[in-house]
Amino acid sequence: MDPLSAKLGALADPTRRAILARLERGETTLSELARPLAITVPAVAKHLNVLERAGLVTRRQEAQRKPFSLEREALADIADWLDRYRRHWEESLDRLAALVKADGDLDA
Repeated sequence: MDPLSAKLGALADPTRRAILARLERGETTLSELARPLAITVPAVAKHLNVLERAGLVTRRQEAQRKPFSLEREALADIADWLDRYRRHWEESLDRLAALVKADGDLDA
């Protein structure tokens, strides 16, 4: 699977988006991430594995602690990809609005 598809697939799940939202505030551990979620620690671990394979989070060893952190650059890649389409549609709609306005001016 290509990197963009892996990232978008990982973002498709609301639990994974909730995990990313929590990691936005700073790094934390698996047990801390699982605490507010209504799923088991092993289920959170599976979600984190998907996010890690997609490059959206990283884990590091810190003595007995293994904190996860958000990879902001990976999210920037997605934002850049989406921005290209946003610009395309804005330009298309601007051209359409100009055509509609020009057609209205002809009718007057």
